[in-house]
Amino acid sequence: MAKLSFLAGFGAGYVLGAKAGRERYEQIRRVYNHAKDDPRLQTAAGVAQARADAAVDSVRNRLGNETGSN
Repeated sequence: MAKLSFLAGFGAGYVLGAKAGRERYEQIRRVYNHAKDDPRLQTAAGVAQARADAAVDSVRNRLGNETGSN
């Protein structure tokens, strides 16, 4: 039953995607290219990366302290 549901979903997605066609694909691509070059997005991505790095370092330090004390 799971295979049938998957195939039905895949088929529906394929048909709907084909109907959207090349024009919609190009529109999405233009929006993506414009957004990735936006300085505001680059700044937000940099801030998010710095926060993620800090969170990873914090977890590593905690794990290191917990395993080192045992």
